[in-house]
Amino acid sequence: MPFVSTPDGATIHFELAGDPRRPAVVLLEGMGGDIPGWRRNIPHLATELLVVAYDHRGNGLSEAPDRPTTMATYVDDCLAVLDELAIARAHVYGQSFGGMVAQELVLTHPERVRSAILACTHPGAGHLVPSTGRAPKDRPWLQLYAPAFAEAHPEHVEEDLRVGREQPQHPEGQRRQWEAMQTWDAFDRLPTMRVPTLVVHGSEDGVIDVENARVLASRIPGAELAILEGAGHVYHSEQAEVADELVLDFVRRHRGD
Repeated sequence: MPFVSTPDGATIHFELAGDPRRPAVVLLEGMGGDIPGWRRNIPHLATELLVVAYDHRGNGLSEAPDRPTTMATYVDDCLAVLDELAIARAHVYGQSFGGMVAQELVLTHPERVRSAILACTHPGAGHLVPSTGRAPKDRPWLQLYAPAFAEAHPEHVEEDLRVGREQPQHPEGQRRQWEAMQTWDAFDRLPTMRVPTLVVHGSEDGVIDVENARVLASRIPGAELAILEGAGHVYHSEQAEVADELVLDFVRRHRGD
């Protein structure tokens, strides 16, 4: 199982899928997520790309010292994975917290990025458009899904929950990621982004309001905006094939090779 060690003592777990001769896309998961959360997407994306999936420090099989982090910490972890694989430039696909890491990566190391896909994310706590979404206290995970989807596909939701329960849980890792989000804001810097950018969001996202996608797209020069109707925060699980084709079409137009 492949791992890379960072200078500050973190151990980052990563996995590869697809032909290494093809352009690379790095998957940046959400807060507390893990690689299996992308299991519905990786095979499809790997038909055209080298897919690099890794667990943020404190997620999944990645471990790290329990010390304060910033968004730059997670950018450095991403660069450590790319350097380990000798990948000079990659497409970056970040969902939720991963979308914030992707923004910071583009803003601080644009030379390492071919294009960016920012999914179900926002530009920072200081400019967050708050969500009005709510879920039952005894079933908080329902906030991740569009209500109509969860009602129509309970078996899909249960499979996601089962797979999630099978992965190592690191509450301290999620806490550090949450703390990094609180002190991070990219809003004022977004107009300086100069890589092709696709902003994706589910219209029924109950975690991060869809209005945040419109804010991002309006602030980033030349950004494309795609709203997936009827999809929730985990749109890539609910509408995997549609989401994957959207990403692949975008990357085809910005391969950079």
